[in-house]
Amino acid sequence: MTNLFIAAVFFVGTHIGISSSALRTQMIENFGERPYRLLYSLVAAVGMIWMIVAFRSAEFVALWTPNSALNLIPLILMPFALLLLIGALTGSNPTALGQQLDADAGEPATGVIRITRHPMMWGIILWAGSHVIVSGDLASVLMFGAFAVLGLLGMISIDHRKTQENAPGWGIFVQSTSVTPFAAIAEKRQTLVLAEIGWKRVLATLVIYILLLVIHPLLFGVPAIQ
Repeated sequence: MTNLFIAAVFFVGTHIGISSSALRTQMIENFGERPYRLLYSLVAAVGMIWMIVAFRSAEFVALWTPNSALNLIPLILMPFALLLLIGALTGSNPTALGQQLDADAGEPATGVIRITRHPMMWGIILWAGSHVIVSGDLASVLMFGAFAVLGLLGMISIDHRKTQENAPGWGIFVQSTSVTPFAAIAEKRQTLVLAEIGWKRVLATLVIYILLLVIHPLLFGVPAIQ
């Protein structure tokens, strides 16, 4: 379990430590943007692989026993997590690595960005958090918890770095969006436009969700529906 704990700390620490510190600026100045991204991705991959390997070999330590009500939580939340992830990956996403805010765009936020300016992070949080709840063992808390913590700290880190960079249009983008899903919409700073999300993304979410339900026992050894 110690190995898994260290791997989880390394996974979260290197993500936040590299991307949110002066080291990021120094690396970009010394090596360039593209080599920095390559090195960052390599370190992230090493951390993830280390954590998964450590998780698979960790002893089972039960913390609580999930019941039928808890087992419903990932079934309910995963479609929303997938839709946010798909929307973040297939649409304009100024908070994603490698994408920039278009200060001349007619709308500062479109698609799932209207729901939250961090759809990728929230997709990860919903996935990881729901799996922590339904697993109930220490190893799962450490691994899935690391992803959830990374999502939470990632949102803070991205906003802090982008605010420091103060790119044209960032202030307007922040004012018209929210970290908490639907908060800007509830406060009437934003409007939900379902057409911008599109039926193709909804269909892709449904197909992937059903596929995951089918192959879950093959990939992870436990059925998604219990």
